[in-house]
Amino acid sequence: MHFRFSPTVLLTGILLAAWLMIPSPVVATTITITQNTPNISNIQQDDVIYLGENHDSANIHQQQLAIITQLQHNDRNSDYQLAIAFEMFQRPFQGFLDRYLAGVISEQQLKEQTEYETRWGFDWEFYAPILRFAKEQHIPLIALNTPTEITRKVAESGIESLAGSDFRYIPPLSEIKLDNELYRQRLNEIYQQHFGDQAGNSTDADNFFAAQVLWDETMAEAIAFYWQNHPQSQIATLVGQAHIMYDYAIPARVARRIDSHNFTQTSLLLQDNQDDNPK
Repeated sequence: MHFRFSPTVLLTGILLAAWLMIPSPVVATTITITQNTPNISNIQQDDVIYLGENHDSANIHQQQLAIITQLQHNDRNSDYQLAIAFEMFQRPFQGFLDRYLAGVISEQQLKEQTEYETRWGFDWEFYAPILRFAKEQHIPLIALNTPTEITRKVAESGIESLAGSDFRYIPPLSEIKLDNELYRQRLNEIYQQHFGDQAGNSTDADNFFAAQVLWDETMAEAIAFYWQNHPQSQIATLVGQAHIMYDYAIPARVARRIDSHNFTQTSLLLQDNQDDNPK
């Protein structure tokens, strides 16, 4: 497997991993899944289902495919269209996902043209079976993530450094909500704990907080926009657990954008159960 990250992405990845060790507020729609082939009957009617992953777990990615296969073949989707949303692909590359589904480009071309190796970098084969299933079943694919260039700019120079074309693939500043003090405090504590005297001043921690929120808001906007334009869709979302396990991360930011009492979503925190998947 290969891992290639810029220093900014690597640093932020360390912070996200650390968050997973801290108790989180209870979110009523979060379910922890330990079975390799979970029964999804209790959530198959939800509009958005988050398949929370640890990015480097082959076992978890197998669970994701098993759940997506069940969703594709459940009764709801005789009338509804399943779609799959990916944190792993950044929003400027949506057109390449569409071309892959249409058979215009190959899987190898998709990997190259989305700059997957440099923008994500985890083993392609973790996600390739899901992409192949989507192509076979004609399931729409959604690129969710913020462009690396924008995340890096915010992490280095702050949210106020964004201007003009920076907003092409992210929400406007008015929709990037930085007002959750618990979220800010958590990030600052982890930032200081991991980097100590090298962490710099509080502005650096604030910038990393803003970069994390920007990720959440950008992905939330993409999910909400797709559902609002395809209200008969069910969206299975592949995303890191840190983006969904807190009540102030992606799900709350999606709900803020969708004015419907009938809209429902569930977060599944998938666990790597190696005992059920012997090598």
